[in-house]
Amino acid sequence: MLHPLDKGLLAIHAAFPEARDESVADWPLGRRNRALAELYCACFSPSFQGWTECRKCGEKLEFNVDGNALIASCAPQSCSSVQVDGQSFRLPTTRDLALIAGEPDALQASLRLFNQCVVEEARGETTESQAEPQKTTREWTEESIEAIGACMAQADPLAEILLHFDCPACGQSFEENLDLPAFLWSKLESCAMRLMLDIHALASAYGWSEKEILALAPARRDFYLQAVRA
Repeated sequence: MLHPLDKGLLAIHAAFPEARDESVADWPLGRRNRALAELYCACFSPSFQGWTECRKCGEKLEFNVDGNALIASCAPQSCSSVQVDGQSFRLPTTRDLALIAGEPDALQASLRLFNQCVVEEARGETTESQAEPQKTTREWTEESIEAIGACMAQADPLAEILLHFDCPACGQSFEENLDLPAFLWSKLESCAMRLMLDIHALASAYGWSEKEILALAPARRDFYLQAVRA
């Protein structure tokens, strides 16, 4: 079974042939999310409709995000790193998230992420046979953690898409991340299941093979489905 992070990468590789020779896992998260948003808009709708639950009372809350506006609000990355207190950090990637996926503590996850993203400076002369410099685990102050996170968010605003909710039932306000890999994959699974049910209905009614049903134009397939269900 695919890890949730892998689902987004698989969708990009399948939809964008030019990306198949690239390590999409090493793309900055904003670039990955931009590609997933473009894919969703092209295949389904520019309206990202979904729902979540209130963290306090469990009330079902709906959301509707304009995908085109989301894409237009952020141009492709022009930089791949940020500077904070004289230290360079590259932008986080899917591979980085995979390495901290098992960390239950949010603060420790952030510390590990920042340490993974430190750009080490090579010192002295190097040769082709020398390995890359070993990364040193650093301790960050609370102020540094906030500064690093803020700089990364400014440089890569699509890396985390936060939606704000105000629960009408209990008044609780909270923010939740729009997980585009999971959101897109859920839509793909839903469409695939609906298509399989349509194939079953037409095959049962007319005796057609799956290949013959899939070869029908969508309008004709819908007509026969309506006739079967009439």
